[in-house]
Amino acid sequence: MQRRDFLKGAGAGVAATTTALALSACGKKQGAAQSGDLPTLRWRLASSYPKNLDTIYGAAELLSQRVAKITGGKFQIKVHAGGEIVPGLQVMDAVQQGTVECGHSASYYYVGKNMAFAFDCTVPFGLTARQQNAWMYFGGGLELTRELFKTVNIVNFPGGNTGVQMGGWFRKEIKSLADMQGLKMRIPGIGGQIMAKLGAVPQTLAGGDIYPALERGAIDAAEWVGPYDDEKLGFHKIAKHYYTPGWWEGGPQLSFYVNAAKWAELPEAYREAFETAAAEANVNMLAEYDSKNPPAMARLLKEGVQLHTYPRDILLAAERETFKLYEEESARNPAFKKIYTDWKAFRDGQIQWSKVAESAYTGFLESTR
Repeated sequence: MQRRDFLKGAGAGVAATTTALALSACGKKQGAAQSGDLPTLRWRLASSYPKNLDTIYGAAELLSQRVAKITGGKFQIKVHAGGEIVPGLQVMDAVQQGTVECGHSASYYYVGKNMAFAFDCTVPFGLTARQQNAWMYFGGGLELTRELFKTVNIVNFPGGNTGVQMGGWFRKEIKSLADMQGLKMRIPGIGGQIMAKLGAVPQTLAGGDIYPALERGAIDAAEWVGPYDDEKLGFHKIAKHYYTPGWWEGGPQLSFYVNAAKWAELPEAYREAFETAAAEANVNMLAEYDSKNPPAMARLLKEGVQLHTYPRDILLAAERETFKLYEEESARNPAFKKIYTDWKAFRDGQIQWSKVAESAYTGFLESTR
């Protein structure tokens, strides 16, 4: 199958968000898979996430279940949580090297290989989840990122989105940019680089290490995901000040990775099954978070959590440092520059359109509440 066929298939998968359409597509794929003499395959998928993060980890389980059903049980993908086969932050390496056939991860974990990988997930002051889908499926983003992933022997597929994340938990209220000086915050990746430029001291900690670090005062603040996941980790028991927005994660996309050689070996019917299931998982995760976050936020507020918006001087300084970093990286990294140039033009157009439609509508709704 040609790359443009992949893009068309992925776009169709996202469009099929209603139950009727999903079932119809599923039935067609299943019939196609059973019509020929197709092999029985057993793959392993390495996730970057633990099982208790049911919404993120669950996207890989959904992929597995749907692929099996579409192919009449002939193509099985067994999902392994982070650490079962490889550590969570080594999923890309495991897929690249063929240790596993496929994986589920966030591509901004791998900016150490090339900062351009972050565009497959999110970058500070980047696209919302809806805009990310538009860029990936119809704006050329999937084609551009696949060129990059080809260098590491991987074919990538959108595989979920949390929507805009929260801006973190703080032990003390942050009233201005001056309060960021020397503040020790758990925040990895490019967001951490920008926080450092604002005077903070970024820390990279695994999820299970954040709570004890907050508790003993080793860090002053920490970011994770949003109300539903954050509540589980209990940050509100120690740090009562909860900030929004998570400007470094406006619409973080998770991705499925497939070893390129293994993908080339798949029968076309199995490729179609995988691609359709990945698109369904991509749509499903965002819908699930949008359903679960509001009641979780309400519960946190009842527990005494104080909700704050980042002071405007912090947001302006962070935005300024962010785009300065992008220009500097573009000057030294051709792969980053190629994607960034396209991405930025798309982003600018999306912001203008959002002002006209989405923001105007939601702004009015919010003003009446």
